[in-house]
Amino acid sequence: MALLVAGALFMEILDATVIATAVPAMAESFGVDPVDIGIAISSYILTLAVLIPASGWMADRFGVRRVFLAAIVVFTAASIGCALSPTLPALVVMRVLQGVGGAMMVPVGRLAVLRATTRTELVRAIAYLTWPALTAPVIAPAVGGAIVTYASWRWIFLINVPLGIIGFVVGLRLVRGVDGSRARRPLDWRGLVATAVGVAVLIVSLDGVRTEGTNWLTVGTGVVFAALVLAVAAVHLTRTEHPLLDLTVLKIESFRNTATYGSFYRMLITAVPFLLPLMFQLRFGWSPFVSGLMVIALFAGNILVKPTTTPLMRRFGIRTVIIADGALSVLCFGAIALVDVDTSPVIIAAVLVISGALRSVGFTAYNTLAFADIDSDRLTHANTFHASAQELFSGLGVALGAIALTVSTGVVGGLGWQSGQAFALSFASLGVLMTVVVVGGLLLPSDAGAAVTKPKTSA
Repeated sequence: MALLVAGALFMEILDATVIATAVPAMAESFGVDPVDIGIAISSYILTLAVLIPASGWMADRFGVRRVFLAAIVVFTAASIGCALSPTLPALVVMRVLQGVGGAMMVPVGRLAVLRATTRTELVRAIAYLTWPALTAPVIAPAVGGAIVTYASWRWIFLINVPLGIIGFVVGLRLVRGVDGSRARRPLDWRGLVATAVGVAVLIVSLDGVRTEGTNWLTVGTGVVFAALVLAVAAVHLTRTEHPLLDLTVLKIESFRNTATYGSFYRMLITAVPFLLPLMFQLRFGWSPFVSGLMVIALFAGNILVKPTTTPLMRRFGIRTVIIADGALSVLCFGAIALVDVDTSPVIIAAVLVISGALRSVGFTAYNTLAFADIDSDRLTHANTFHASAQELFSGLGVALGAIALTVSTGVVGGLGWQSGQAFALSFASLGVLMTVVVVGGLLLPSDAGAAVTKPKTSA
């Protein structure tokens, strides 16, 4: 079941990122400017971010199995609609529908896995659920480039069809016995609207950050407005009887640390696949396809280290793993910052393999810690909150990368350095910010996550 949901998550993330490489071809097909295709990307991401908070209520109201299978059907059907879209407006409508399916498919599928998994098996299940978030953004540039080069951009969406059919058939057999007694709590419409507006404004505002020029007044105004709306939403969620998101789960120390420092870690790590292709193309002069192939080294690191992530946490504990991973990530950011045009591609690939391995260990550790101390009756709210935070901070990671590069370009220009040094300064800045994650790890108790990494054995 974990592998099934991992496949669904892979489809969702891939569709959020792979379209970027097909923008010129899609623009030519629809007879519009490339910049106009941006709405097809943002509409999908916005739909995911806005609707994921409602996934927990949907699962409780209609049942995990029913919602998960219906979401696969919607996502697959929308993918066909995207491939057949004759105009850009039609594509946007299909992308929104695709986002509806994705917003229900992955969080509800993860909930099914969590409900069916014992604490002793949680670490392994989380390891399966983690790999798509690590691999999809990394291989998307190469996959998209290959499809657009050798086929048609429409195949970007059609590859979901066989995956969706297989997922539905397998889901019919596997997703059983995960519902229990379904709650009949009413939908918190006020919480949904306030959360949706706040998240949407925040994402749209930060999407305005551009390396070629940014209207900081507009971005700043949007961020402040979003913060105010989200603050109002938080107050409402703490006072209403049936909140959309139960914020009391943040009282659990392990979950709170994941929601704060873990989300910050995710944001920093997500910025890397955004900055690397830009550096390889703009600074090194590599082609998009070659730069995409080099970024796949991150994927290789993810795969190579995956068999060791669970033994590491069982042997040393989640706290030690998070601290060590954060400290080594600081050094890895420094190494990437030192990479230059004359650096051997073998050395560059080796650094990226190490970076990918650290990504895999860190994501798995935080995802395991998130649910280590969550009781079954609070699992739905914890899963919904966690899924919402993952989607939001993954999007913020791209914005952070753009901000780091924009600011670094200005600093480098002011100091009279070579323009290419802006990438080095950007990665160095991310490395400095990674020290916050190390501090967060130090604040964890020594036995954090012990309930799942070192379960007690009965006599």
